[in-house]
Amino acid sequence: MEQRISLVTLGVADLARSRRFYEALGWRGTEVEETVFHQAGGLALVLWDRGRLAADCGLADTPPDPPGAGGFGGIALAHNVRTDAEVDVLLAAAEAAGGTVTRPAAVNVIGFYSGVFTDPDGHPWEIAHNPGFTLAEDGSLRLPDFGA
Repeated sequence: MEQRISLVTLGVADLARSRRFYEALGWRGTEVEETVFHQAGGLALVLWDRGRLAADCGLADTPPDPPGAGGFGGIALAHNVRTDAEVDVLLAAAEAAGGTVTRPAAVNVIGFYSGVFTDPDGHPWEIAHNPGFTLAEDGSLRLPDFGA
């Protein structure tokens, strides 16, 4: 696995409120299908409904009890790769290293190939091959022009 984070997705309670907050800080995003994408240097910051994010990661959206004891924390990391085969290889490597595959690799509802594992502390990582999100040779991610 290359040492890279492609996307950080924040699970939010109120998408419109969160979008306004980031816009007030000067961030400019594009909303696509109830998801807001922000180009942030060589990666993307994504705002998405918290419950939908938890479900997409194969996790229950229940707060940890006691706090810090695991459970879905409302944030998912993504590592984009260049082929479907790389998704399978990395999920297997994560599992062999002690991670847990919470969503096996498959074509998702959006139409690209991905799967999710959690690390030993329960942090979810999506491994994805999304040809619409360009990866530069150095691994940096460029969001598409959603308006095109």
